[in-house]
Amino acid sequence: MTQFTEASMLHPTRATHDAPKRAPAAPKSTAGELYGKSINLSGRRRFTSQRLVLYAVLASQGRDGALATAHDALATFREAHRALLEGELAPAMLGGELQQAYFGPDRADERIAAFIDLARRVLDAIPARGPGAAPLLEALVESATPLLATLNRLTQVYEDLARQQASSARKQLTSVMGDIEQIARHARIVSFNAQVVAARAGHSGREFAVVSGEFTQITGKLDGLVREAVRSAVAG
Repeated sequence: MTQFTEASMLHPTRATHDAPKRAPAAPKSTAGELYGKSINLSGRRRFTSQRLVLYAVLASQGRDGALATAHDALATFREAHRALLEGELAPAMLGGELQQAYFGPDRADERIAAFIDLARRVLDAIPARGPGAAPLLEALVESATPLLATLNRLTQVYEDLARQQASSARKQLTSVMGDIEQIARHARIVSFNAQVVAARAGHSGREFAVVSGEFTQITGKLDGLVREAVRSAVAG
């Protein structure tokens, strides 16, 4: 049976108040930021694939430190590929073209996974100096060029999508700025009419005229901001 103490009756909500507060959610990345991250990771993947093969060859020749560098390159390559397939950068999140590029007829994801597995086996075999190390290394070297072509195609898809997104954003911004500019024109008309009414009212309309004049200055500044924003959007 549950026992209720005097303290629990006097402070029934203390546990709730003492509970640690949750950290605020991190702001979501914009589409432009997501494509920027993707392009950077895709470029890193291209670079480390070649670095991995180079240092695997050097490690097979006994170069000091080459094997450790090759392992680091493999880890970086694998992590970049994982980041491009999961979470907010996943092909399903960024568009059907990426889904097709990774999992369509070209089988890019399958090719990359096979390269990772082959590289792992090569790096494990090199220290053993067994008879299987040489053919594995040869297969890795031969796979480097076709893999690079696949990685280049994927990077191109990311870059094309980024350009499309930027173009769409500029068009949307220009449209919004056009709406704001139209509102500003109506505001100028209202301000002008208000000044006419204030002038006809004579002394009693003096304060109203001051307010109307301030309104005119504000709409003038708004016009300038709109024109600058439109120019920046189109030029960007």
